[in-house]
Amino acid sequence: MIKRIVLSVGFIFSALSTLAVLCSYAQAQPVKASAYPNKSVRWIIPFPPGGATDMLGRFLAQKLSESWGQTVVVENRAGASGTIGSDMVAKSLPDGSIFVVGTTSSHAVSPALNPSMPYDNLRDFSPVALIATFPNVLIVNPNGPKTLIELITQLKSNPGKLSYGSSGNGSSTHLTAELFQQATGTFMVHVPYKGTGPLLNDLVAGHVLLGFDQITPILPFIQSGKLRALGVASIERNSAAPDVPSISEAVPGFEAIGWMGLLGPAGLPTEVVIKINSDIRRILQMPDAQQKFRDLGAAPGILSPQAFAEFEKKDTEKWRALVKSANIKAE
Repeated sequence: MIKRIVLSVGFIFSALSTLAVLCSYAQAQPVKASAYPNKSVRWIIPFPPGGATDMLGRFLAQKLSESWGQTVVVENRAGASGTIGSDMVAKSLPDGSIFVVGTTSSHAVSPALNPSMPYDNLRDFSPVALIATFPNVLIVNPNGPKTLIELITQLKSNPGKLSYGSSGNGSSTHLTAELFQQATGTFMVHVPYKGTGPLLNDLVAGHVLLGFDQITPILPFIQSGKLRALGVASIERNSAAPDVPSISEAVPGFEAIGWMGLLGPAGLPTEVVIKINSDIRRILQMPDAQQKFRDLGAAPGILSPQAFAEFEKKDTEKWRALVKSANIKAE
């Protein structure tokens, strides 16, 4: 009798283990592209509400909900420059039910800067679609230099005596300023702030000479005259500020853009990735989407999944090379 009980318990545990494996396998089975999605989908935005990533992410999620007839639920999981929300998705099943709206910060700059990231941005995700790109903009107090050439001349005449602000040590704005110094042969003192808000306040007050930030949050400051834009860090001028020259007009080849894109866990079926990419690209070409993006200074990202993957890889390598050459350390 005792042996039978032991065997029965052993059989039960074995059966339960097998059932758990089968359930896990069943959950991991992705829906076919022809039927996708057959239930609600979660989009994780790894930043607080209100920023450009949140606004455009929610806009696109609503458009896809209408197109698919299934709800795209948007969740903000902010923290650690986008790392917390991104890590959550990296460790999820690749069944097409969850994605992250990743950015330059979470999927290029932070991985380039921090060797202890909880995920590998190039290995642990399936790139689905580039959503938008945003140029960084070089801004100064209205009492500062009036042109980019004037600024560069002033910096070269005062090496190490003038300061620039960033939204934080190791942020994309910090690295953009470092890239600018390398490209122009100048040297400034770095003043890191805790976010864009405090940086812009001190720029308006004239406590630092210049700073870089993405175009969306600073457009109102430029349009109101509180700050002067000396150049956009894209190769072409931006339609939201057409009178602002590109930095590349004075510093050939200079480019430092921010971006946002949709990524799922590694292992997403190719046919599902292609379907979502196609649906997003179709929406991005709609007139109301084009206008929404223009209002925020963003350019729609019309790339295939493969091209987006290559874009992310090159951007990561670019920032990694800068981090190494400038000896920038994560704090």
